[in-house]
Amino acid sequence: MDALRELYQQLIVEHHRHPRNFGKLVPADAEAEGRNPLCGDHLHLYLRWDEQGRIADVRFEGEGCAISVASASLMTEALRGKTKEEFEDLFEKVHAMLTGKAEPDPELGKLVALAGVRAFPVRVKCATLAWHTAKKAVEEGKGIATTE
Repeated sequence: MDALRELYQQLIVEHHRHPRNFGKLVPADAEAEGRNPLCGDHLHLYLRWDEQGRIADVRFEGEGCAISVASASLMTEALRGKTKEEFEDLFEKVHAMLTGKAEPDPELGKLVALAGVRAFPVRVKCATLAWHTAKKAVEEGKGIATTE
């Protein structure tokens, strides 16, 4: 467990300081806004699909705590190339891991580091905000997601 905690801390700090895929995506095929009213985290997520129905590009903008930004950054890296069905499967696995309903699965790669948030239950919503926002963009093409 100490190794997971150390990985969690390292990746959170790295992805917060240097978020991947940060910035607006123009044009975007889908976008959604995410808000965590409890702590004020907010983000805007943009998606572009390719001809085969895969996520060709994904980016985000916004402000939030280190966990929120790092989760969005890690998520954008993981989503590129995924179909809608693959996204939904990944969402379920990550959400179950973050909420403690499933143990971390090594197949999730770097996303396993986010499991460290389970030690801080009040921060789970920070980690899931980007994922709920992406779900809104993938399923509806636009909208507002909230952690409440």
